[in-house]
Amino acid sequence: MRLLIKGGRVVDPASGRDALGDVFVADGRIAQPVGTPDRTLDARGLVVAPGFIDLAARLREPGYEYKATLESEMEAAVAGGVTSLACPPDTDPPLDEPGLVDMLRRRAKALSRARVYPVGALTVKLAGKQLTEMAELTESGCVAFSQANVALADTQVLWRALQYAATFGFPVWLRAEDAWLARGGVAHDGEVATRLGLAGIPAFAETIALAQLLELVRATGARVHVCRISSAAGVAMLRRAKHDGLPLTCDVGIHHLHLSEMDLGYFDSHCRLEPPLRSRRDREALAAALADGTIDCAVSDHTPVDEDQKLLPFGEAEPGATGLELLLPLALKWGMEMKLTLAQTLARITSGPARILGVASGRIEPGAPGDLVLFDPDAAWRATSAALKSQGKNTPFLGMELAGRVRATVVDGHVVHEA
Repeated sequence: MRLLIKGGRVVDPASGRDALGDVFVADGRIAQPVGTPDRTLDARGLVVAPGFIDLAARLREPGYEYKATLESEMEAAVAGGVTSLACPPDTDPPLDEPGLVDMLRRRAKALSRARVYPVGALTVKLAGKQLTEMAELTESGCVAFSQANVALADTQVLWRALQYAATFGFPVWLRAEDAWLARGGVAHDGEVATRLGLAGIPAFAETIALAQLLELVRATGARVHVCRISSAAGVAMLRRAKHDGLPLTCDVGIHHLHLSEMDLGYFDSHCRLEPPLRSRRDREALAAALADGTIDCAVSDHTPVDEDQKLLPFGEAEPGATGLELLLPLALKWGMEMKLTLAQTLARITSGPARILGVASGRIEPGAPGDLVLFDPDAAWRATSAALKSQGKNTPFLGMELAGRVRATVVDGHVVHEA
């Protein structure tokens, strides 16, 4: 299959390229134009960029098919221009056995949509007691190991896990949150939660856990990715740790760049997220840290939830928001607010996460995978239930008009989505 994408504005954050031109894909790889293409896409007036890479997208299989299916979420991914995604291990059962990981990869490959990279469970059943067989899980296709949003309360188990991971070079992805300080909390511990009568989760629940994690990284040398940082204080700690040369990377949920505790309004359960939306000061610090490189990339933290669970009172509602189809418009909105170039903005959802994931995608150069997205950065659309391909319609941006519309998505040289 030879595909020619003609006349678009080619933006490659990895190389800094931003110019009108053509992109040729042959046998699933970016290539120099050779022979007559089997298909030509007219990209005039559109941006041609590397396919987006999302480090946190729950596909809900196995075990939670009533919330979403692999088919629906893979359609949502390519509709949002996401060509590669990592899925956390908090399925049912968790991804703690090679057979489960192999089954997920085979199912995803059969759908011929986005590339799926499973993240294996760090401990058996995510129970925080016994380490999984990381070597076997790596052989079956796991790219990293995580507890997802399940706390690992036993510090000695975490220490041993990082020692083992450091010995074999396995990346560990962890959220920093003290399980006891966060216990029972549903919102940021501030004046809004107090006024609404909601149980709070203080920002120091994050920083206390982060301080512990940073000390363990110093002691073991393990390569750790800090997931979904949410506070200004946490950002400051990561900035110092990176300056000291610790082998750390980190990400932020795309919703946390735009929303704060003030958006809870009158108990809007769509804003019930993990970690919680924090203060405006925290939100501004997160946006600035992503811009200056302290935070390496943005993620959708895609978490489809069935409608019944979002119709419950705020404190009882299941946390999470759908995000795959909102990753582009929300990233563009952040980039405009921070006065960044388009290449700088797209780097946070292409070359940045590609580097963390350790894949060759996220760039447009000969030999790179033929994963591309064509989008109109100015096209406005309304985030309605009908417009979203995801089975989960739970988003704080429901009903809002956003700019940035994907027109075509290419994975492995094949057009998998057109709009």
